[in-house]
Amino acid sequence: MSGRRRRHDATYRAPVAAGKVVLRALDVTVRTAGAETVPRHGPVLLAANHVSFPDFLFIGKGLLGRRLVRFMCRGDIWDQPRLARLMDAMQHIPVDRAAPAAAYLRARRLLREGEAVCVFPEAGIPAAYAVRALMPGAASLARETGLPLVPVSIWGSQRLWAQKRSLHAPLPRPDLTRGRLVDVRFGAPLDVPPDADLDETTRRLGHALHDGLVALQDLPEHRPRPGEWAPWYPAHLGGDALPRSESTLLDTMPHSAVQPTWGPT
Repeated sequence: MSGRRRRHDATYRAPVAAGKVVLRALDVTVRTAGAETVPRHGPVLLAANHVSFPDFLFIGKGLLGRRLVRFMCRGDIWDQPRLARLMDAMQHIPVDRAAPAAAYLRARRLLREGEAVCVFPEAGIPAAYAVRALMPGAASLARETGLPLVPVSIWGSQRLWAQKRSLHAPLPRPDLTRGRLVDVRFGAPLDVPPDADLDETTRRLGHALHDGLVALQDLPEHRPRPGEWAPWYPAHLGGDALPRSESTLLDTMPHSAVQPTWGPT
């Protein structure tokens, strides 16, 4: 390991330790499966669904002791100078949705340096809690670097910090109820050949993310109780989250996004 990487990793471990303290204080259980599909060394490209603001925390925890992950994150996080310095020190990647090329190049460089990079191809959190349209950047990175795409499914974190239900509503506050369960599953890698069609590869990824998410949502421990008001559970599975037709109005996805051929209609 180079001296530069050791410095970055030493900085990374301080927030990791703080995160552990928070999770213990809230009695959050993070249950992980499939982490063995992620190699301990060399470049890894992860692509995760997105259901809550702190998803990166739980995905990172799922690989603790195995890898430190560099996440592609909302660019406005870097608007705070102190936070920006910390994010840069941990080698996370700011994404400007209006001009994403810089984030793409930075992610490609980190992969070529042997890092693990995680993309959230939904580029935001769908209020329907169903996998929405996906940006093709993850597929493009996989095709250019020759790396497989490892789909990551996460569920349960939306109980801690939900998405808002209308365009002009304020962001909900975190729910500090103790004893929550968050599941993180790493799926079978998707091979992406050099001549792969980006839209078709993105659709393959969408189906993998949808199937992985529904498998978690259908677990008895994640279902609402009979008669429970459940704005955190998908409408197409009997919950009270926004249906996808209404959630789409909040998404403001770029035209380059690949529209779903997966999930509820």
